Amino acid sequence: MALSLFDASVPSYLQTVEAFGGVLKKGLAFCEDNDLDPETLVEARIFTDMHPFRFQVQQVAFHSVGAARAILTGALHLPGQTPQYDYAGLQALIAEAAETLKALTREEIDARSGAEVVFEIPGRPTRVFTAEAFLTSFSLPNFYFHAATAYDILRSKGVPLGKIDYIGAVRLAI
Repeated sequence: MALSLFDASVPSYLQTVEAFGGVLKKGLAFCEDNDLDPETLVEARIFTDMHPFRFQVQQVAFHSVGAARAILTGALHLPGQTPQYDYAGLQALIAEAAETLKALTREEIDARSGAEVVFEIPGRPTRVFTAEAFLTSFSLPNFYFHAATAYDILRSKGVPLGKIDYIGAVRLAI
């Protein structure tokens, strides 16, 4: 059986987004257990020229929900100026992303198989993908990059996370 556009996108996004809800809970628990203000994590970064934790979490939401919307509409719209979320706001953003992903249907995503997804950035050439190429060569790599970076920022601050926290609930056959 071939892997459908829905199967290659929504369940993978949802697996990581839901796992990330748990990662954020562990980050908050770590702060509470160590008498740390969770807001110190929001602007934490691995290196000075990298975006902070807040941005990484926002991109996890964008590169899942925003990518699904791009597949559905045929155009990727960059989020523009994003709110300066606090830790609780990041948790709410991830919870909202999970709920949005759960509402997507196989029929609506699979109906876009082979369709174009256009990505425009002012001042740069327009990029035109098939929905499948957008997913596999742009969306999923960005999604996992930002999820791994956010995870790594928390680990670098001492949050006791393991690989299974990042992977989340795997989708078994039985």
